[in-house]
Amino acid sequence: MSRAPGFLAIVFALLCGASPALAAGDAALERGTAIIDPATLRELDSGRFRLDRMLLPERPADIPLANSALFISPSMIPVREAIDGEFDRYIARHQAGLPKETIGLGAGHDFQLFDRALLYSQDTRFVLAGIVNRMDRTYVAEASCGEIRLIYRLTRMNKAAGDDAAPRLPMTLNLVLRARGEGTTITCAEIANRWLSEGLGGILPAKEGPLDLIGHENIDRIEINLQIAHAPKSPVRDFRTDYLLKVFRYDGRARVFAEAPMENQIDRMRLLMDDNLKREFRAWLLDPVNLAAFDRGTALIPEKFLAKGAIAPTPIGFDPSELEPEFGLMQGEGAVFSEVEIVAALRKAAEAGVKLQNIRSPAGFERRLNDVTCAGCHQTRGIGGFHFPGVDWMADKPSNSTVVPASPHFVGDQVRRRDILASLRDGKPPDYSRGFASRPQLRGSTELAGTNYYDGWGAHCYVQGKPAAGNDASFRNWRCAEGLTCQAVGKTSRIGMCFVKSR
Repeated sequence: MSRAPGFLAIVFALLCGASPALAAGDAALERGTAIIDPATLRELDSGRFRLDRMLLPERPADIPLANSALFISPSMIPVREAIDGEFDRYIARHQAGLPKETIGLGAGHDFQLFDRALLYSQDTRFVLAGIVNRMDRTYVAEASCGEIRLIYRLTRMNKAAGDDAAPRLPMTLNLVLRARGEGTTITCAEIANRWLSEGLGGILPAKEGPLDLIGHENIDRIEINLQIAHAPKSPVRDFRTDYLLKVFRYDGRARVFAEAPMENQIDRMRLLMDDNLKREFRAWLLDPVNLAAFDRGTALIPEKFLAKGAIAPTPIGFDPSELEPEFGLMQGEGAVFSEVEIVAALRKAAEAGVKLQNIRSPAGFERRLNDVTCAGCHQTRGIGGFHFPGVDWMADKPSNSTVVPASPHFVGDQVRRRDILASLRDGKPPDYSRGFASRPQLRGSTELAGTNYYDGWGAHCYVQGKPAAGNDASFRNWRCAEGLTCQAVGKTSRIGMCFVKSR
C-alpha cells in the first residue's frame, strides 16, 4: 500500500494540532523536562555548553571549533570512521539490491545521499538546539539519577553569498550526560527539585541551577541521527528518507568514543541467522518477569541480542506489518515469534499473577516490540525522522521546527516525565512505566485530553468494531474525543487517526 498519505496526515496533524498547544503552553513543556527558550540556548551555546567545550573542556571560550577540526580530535576519530563505514555499507547494499535505481550525491540519482563533506567541513558545526531532562530513565542506572541530554543540530556557519540552502542540516547529535556525576553527594531528590523549581530559565546558568551539576565529567555517550539518503517519489515507490542511528559510549580513561550496542535495538538479521541465539532471545523475552518489564517499557534487553547501528526509513504506515524487513520480528520466513507462542506467554504471565498494562494480544506485543527499539520509536509520530529537531535560534525567519521544536510523541510524554520528576523530588517510588509510543499515558492528568497527543484531532486511535468483543484488547481503549471519529489508515490496519465526523 502507499505510505505517503499516512505520513502526510501525521505531518498535517502535527503542524495544525501541535503548534497552537506549544505556542500557548511553552512554559508547561519546559517545566522541568525541556529547555527550548531561544535566548537561553543562545547564551548556553556561547559558553561552556558549546559542543567542542563539552567534549574538550580545555578549549578557549571565544573560538568555536568547526567540524573539520572536531572530527580529527582523538576522541572523535572513531566516530568519523564508524559513520564512514555505515555510509559505505549503505551504498553497497543499495547498489546490490536496486539494479534499476542509482544512489549518489545530487538530484541526478534515485537515492540522493547526504554529502559527508558537509559533516566534516570547516564551514559547519553542531549548534545547541535544546536540553532535555531524562531523569525518567533513572531505572536504567539509579546511581546516575537518569540522564540530561544536550541536543545539537548540524548547522552551516559560513554560507556563500546567494546560497539559498537552509543553514540547518538534517542531523542531530545527542550528548548524553549522567544527571549525577560519580563521587558527588547530591541526591536525586535535590536534582529533581532544581529542575522543577519555578523560574527555571533565570537560574539555569547560576551556581544553584540544575545545569551547574553537569560538565565534561558527566559524559556517558553520543547518539546520532543522520538523514543518510532521500529518495523522491518515483514510478516504483513513494518518497522515502532513510535515517542512520548510532551510539558511541565514552571511555573516560582513554578519552575516546567507541561504537556501542544501541539500547533495545534488536539485531534481527543476526537472530535469524543463529537459531540458538533466536531461541535464547525468545525464551528471555517471554519469561514472565521480563515480559512484565517489556510491557511497562522498562525492559533492558541484554547486549548480546543488540545491533550497533540501524537505518530507520520514513515514512511508514500505522500497521507494524508495514515495517521494513530489518525491523519486523513476527513477519516472514523464520520469524522470531509466533502468535501461538505469544498467546501462551500471556496466559503463563496471567497465571503467575502478572498484570500487564499494554500488551494484551499478539498485536500489542508486536507494537511494543517495535517501539522499544531506537529505530521503531523514531518512526512513531516523529517530525521527518526526528523527535526533537530543536529550536533554530540562528534563523532569520522562523521555520516549522522553530515553532514546533518537538514531535507529538515527545510532547505527549512530558506529563509522564514530570510525574516521575515529582516523585523523585518528594522521595516517593516513581512509576517508570509508559504507554505505547503513539498513545501516551494520562496518569490521572487531563492535560492531554482533547489534544492531538491523546484523543483529539490527529491523535492515533483504534477503529471500534461491533460486536465490541471482537476489538483487540491492546487497543480497544484508543478512542477519540467527542465529535471525532477514528478513520483507519491503510487497507488492513484498524489503527488510524481521529478526524471530524463526516456529515
